[in-house]
Parts: sequence; structure tokens; C-alpha cells
Amino acid sequence: MPQTPSSPRSGDIAPSRYPGERLGLPEAGPRSVGRLGRRAGAIAIDWAIASFLSFAFFRYDSWATIGIFALMQIVFIPTIGGSVGHRIVGLRVVALRGGWVGVWRPAVRTVLLCLVVPALVWDSDQRGFHDKIAGTVLIRS
Repeated sequence: MPQTPSSPRSGDIAPSRYPGERLGLPEAGPRSVGRLGRRAGAIAIDWAIASFLSFAFFRYDSWATIGIFALMQIVFIPTIGGSVGHRIVGLRVVALRGGWVGVWRPAVRTVLLCLVVPALVWDSDQRGFHDKIAGTVLIRS
């Protein structure tokens, strides 16, 4: 049976007016989805810290840098609400369903983030694949 123009196709979802609308988040200000500029700034700060520590203690071993970066994410997200870079640029990581983010969400999120590709795949709410899998969202604090 042919599809009529008025019947939606499978998987069609109305576009959001702004990132985070489908998640019940505000368009701007506190609790809105963290945008690309802040996210890029946060990861640059975190990577710079990890690189400095790697250079200081391991003569800049690339595996040590990735390990330090991952450890910072896994330790700081559940304890202070985000990495050092996140907090400096005014972001925090929260569980999509509310409550404490726990330890497993930052661990899963970080493993995927270290693979890089999941962080480059976004949805219309500007959530990376690593955040979607972990059930988290990066918001402005």
C-alpha cells in the first residue's frame, strides 16, 4: 500500500526548535544543553592537564596521557559533577533521568569518549553518542 503524504514514515520525529527541547531542558541559561564552544574548551583544558601530567611523570607517553585523561573523567564526573574542564567553562554532566550520575555512567561515557568517534556523532539535542549510551547529558551549570 503506498504511503500518503499525511502519514508519517517510520522513525520520523518532529524536529526540535532548539537542542534539549525533547529532553525537557530550557533553550538557554542554566540547565540548557552545553554547546560546542564550551564543550571544546572543556576538552582542551582536560587534555592540556592530562598532557602536562603525562609529560611531568611519564616523559609524555601517549598511553599515559589517555589514561590520565580517562582517570580524571571517571573520578571527577561523579564527585564534582564534571571534569575540571567542564567545571571551569560552566558545564556539568548529569544523568538524564535525574539523581546521582553514579560511577558506571562516567566509566562508559569515558571509554566511548576515548574512542573519539562516538563523541563526533551527535543527535538533534547535541548529545554525543557517548552521552546517549551512558544516559547522560552535558548541561550549563
